[in-house]
Amino acid sequence: MQNWRAFTELLDPAEMARADAMTIAAGTTGFRLMESAGEAVAQAAAGLVLPKSRRTPRISVLCGPGNNGGDGFVAARLLTARGFEVALFLFGSAGDLRGDACLAAETWTGSLSSLDNFDPAGFDLIIDALFGAGLARDLDGVPRAVVERVNAWRRAGGGRVLAVDVPSGLDGRTGKVRGAAIEADATVTFFRLKPGHLLLPGRLLCGDLRLAQIGIGREVLSTIAPRTSFNTPGLWGASLPRLAVDGHKYSRGHVLVVSGPAGKTGAARLSARGALRIGAGLVTMAGHPDAMTELAAHLTAVMLAPCGSASDLVRILADLRKNAIVLGPGLGTGADARDCVLATFISDRSRGIVLDADAITLFAGDAAGLGSLVSSHEGPVVLTPHEGEFSRLVRGLDKKFDSVSQAPDSIAQAPDSKREAARAAARATGTIVVLKGPDTVVASPDGRSSIAADLPPDLATAGSGDVLAGMIGGLLAQGMPGFEASCAAVWLHGAAARALGRGLISEDIPEALPAVLAQLPP
Repeated sequence: MQNWRAFTELLDPAEMARADAMTIAAGTTGFRLMESAGEAVAQAAAGLVLPKSRRTPRISVLCGPGNNGGDGFVAARLLTARGFEVALFLFGSAGDLRGDACLAAETWTGSLSSLDNFDPAGFDLIIDALFGAGLARDLDGVPRAVVERVNAWRRAGGGRVLAVDVPSGLDGRTGKVRGAAIEADATVTFFRLKPGHLLLPGRLLCGDLRLAQIGIGREVLSTIAPRTSFNTPGLWGASLPRLAVDGHKYSRGHVLVVSGPAGKTGAARLSARGALRIGAGLVTMAGHPDAMTELAAHLTAVMLAPCGSASDLVRILADLRKNAIVLGPGLGTGADARDCVLATFISDRSRGIVLDADAITLFAGDAAGLGSLVSSHEGPVVLTPHEGEFSRLVRGLDKKFDSVSQAPDSIAQAPDSKREAARAAARATGTIVVLKGPDTVVASPDGRSSIAADLPPDLATAGSGDVLAGMIGGLLAQGMPGFEASCAAVWLHGAAARALGRGLISEDIPEALPAVLAQLPP
């Protein structure tokens, strides 16, 4: 088993099928791959079985009619050879098995029972090898009843569950549950993770993820060219700004954060602090004239510029050294705020723009209008919505934008995955979309996407997203490409929260960044 976090690429079920097919075409038999997969499952199962007495642990293997079931047959044979007491239950008839799954079944000499007769009572471990990541329909009938029976047994303390590839009932492409799904203690998957392993609710169902290499070579990835990645420093580390010996504050970029009126400046101040801590050489707050005293009382390293209207903002942006701008936190949603956003797009077309919070709400139901603005902008434009802001933004998009055309109130109710919704919105608007949540997705108009899997729940606190917006702006100001800057900010934001632990507040996050950055390669 290998640490799955060391592998950046994520493969859709269809892409994984291509990897299998290419490996077989190159000379490795499908049965050899199945043997290796079953061996990995058996190894994981042996480690999970914790005998409650001196008796031999009892393991049940639930096999489906496809290759996932074939992996189960191999695991059952190997576990029996190790001395475990194994019972195998098959959905369907052994005579209906085909290909490598049929060959694997022929190597099994133990008892074979119908899945209809499965009762989890008395077992220490259940191996779920019913259905894999490519499940194309909702579970029903006997499989669904068995899945629900297994989950009830596990919740009642009956024992542990090991899933093969994905928990049965989990869509490996979207992370959604197809009717019902196994709740596993651990999941063994092969070669590379699928998006469904990381997207919610899939991540909660998989338990401890184990990645096994079964003989598929890395070289297949150059042909498959996967467009989705696990968000890790391996994805963006080479693009992270490095400090030059002969550098100075102006060479590290200048972020402008636009604030709202007095009494509503806190969110923008958090953004400014995030931009400064992530390495921007200068940060200026464009604040309403009636908020100057309030801002000055809170800010030291951040400069101030009075800004009471869109024309004032145009004047401030005439200084082209201000090469990144963050708008939205505490901005407001009135006509003046919208004018300020529009003014940003008619100034220098090369600067990086981050639209968060109110700046996204201003375009609720008008994603096409936002896309029109962005189309004439040459620099990166990043949107950082949470689910509610996202659904309001994309509602009403033309049907050609697929999964977000009829966006519901919650991404969890969407017909397709969070990843696909973010990608469709990125294409529709021409922006980089950072769709926030425990499984934050970053999507680029060119089809690239990343999924975060290490974001702690401590980030669910007021102002956390404002800090993230500022961090993205700070990285854009330093010249980091938009997709990489967004991915890096999401990961560093989470790493800072992990370092702080329970009890963090949003003001703490920027202060934790120096220690987190120091742990990255120079």
